[in-house]
Amino acid sequence: MAAEGSSQTSIEYIQHHLSFLTHGDGFWSVNLDSLFFSLLTGILFLFIFRKVAKKATSGVPGKFQCAVEMLVEWIDGVARENFHGSREFIGPLGLTVFVWVLLMNTVDLIPVDYLPQIAHALGFEYLRAVPTADMNVTFGMSIAVFFLIIIYTVKSKGFGGLVKEYTMHPFNHPLFIPVNFLLETVTLLAKPVSLGLRLFGNLYAGELIFILIALTYSANYLVGGLGIGLHLAWAIFHILVVVLQAFIFMMLTIVYISIAYNKAEH
Repeated sequence: MAAEGSSQTSIEYIQHHLSFLTHGDGFWSVNLDSLFFSLLTGILFLFIFRKVAKKATSGVPGKFQCAVEMLVEWIDGVARENFHGSREFIGPLGLTVFVWVLLMNTVDLIPVDYLPQIAHALGFEYLRAVPTADMNVTFGMSIAVFFLIIIYTVKSKGFGGLVKEYTMHPFNHPLFIPVNFLLETVTLLAKPVSLGLRLFGNLYAGELIFILIALTYSANYLVGGLGIGLHLAWAIFHILVVVLQAFIFMMLTIVYISIAYNKAEH
């Protein structure tokens, strides 16, 4: 699998596979590969669920329809247990987050050289295909969750309640307003930061391990054979990571919004 690695050192091979296809410079640069695969997996999600919805029947469902219905009912149950309010938005949000993140994570199971080699044949020097291994993508999603927390706090308590929540808690005295604001702001910002870093860290580590295993294929037959076994074992284990991280991101999204919406007045 590390065929192109034969003309590269190990460090160059790793650096090449960890380099994004980028347009622009500095703050305004865009990782085109992350954007492309994020949109591609999002479109795939919409296509699959739209197709199932159009062919849905009230009779005996097909296997695919049955699987989608079970997924929808499961996530609706998760939302019902954790969010005590109208689930008109929260249920679809949880479904979208779980399936989209799951599809983006699943790209990591494609052998690390396949897509970069296709990109190279098309004239692109770099390609990183796992959107959730890009901090820009994970923080983009977590920032959206941050704004939803603010919106649902205002929706539940009004703007005055939002101000009171971040100025009169945990110490209910005007003299402690600066301290309260600092403590509550740190608590609020920690939620999207931890949400984005957790997903990024796990998928980045998984991607890096696949790259390191791929390096063994350019060694002798004994080491290469060991690499095949390691690749298979890590891929099987990584399936659990892929699904678990999608579930954690979805669950924490619902829980954080639920805390903002249902938190008692101080």
